[in-house]
Amino acid sequence: MLDMMKMMGKIKEVQENMKKAQEGLKDISASGEAGAGMVTATVNGQKEVINLAIDDSLINKDDKDMMKDLIIAAVNKAISEVDVKSKEHMKKATDGMLPNIPGFDLNNMV
Repeated sequence: MLDMMKMMGKIKEVQENMKKAQEGLKDISASGEAGAGMVTATVNGQKEVINLAIDDSLINKDDKDMMKDLIIAAVNKAISEVDVKSKEHMKKATDGMLPNIPGFDLNNMV
């Protein structure tokens, strides 16, 4: 019975650590650029766009479709990059919390 209580305590600890690790994702950021740096998007680990930089030369009514395509490309690159960083962050934050159980990966919870 004591072992079961220890296990329940460990599960609660893991839950608390996972919550802290997920909250820390907002401090991770990554940028993606498109059009040779004419558009740069920055996203955080929660996959929210936190900054968007557009070169002044693109701000032209006639280039609206091209600008839209570049923004989409830059945001997608930034999301892809922050995905990698988020997984690394969660892996470090949860390393050693639970025994190595085949097929059980806490990193897929992000």
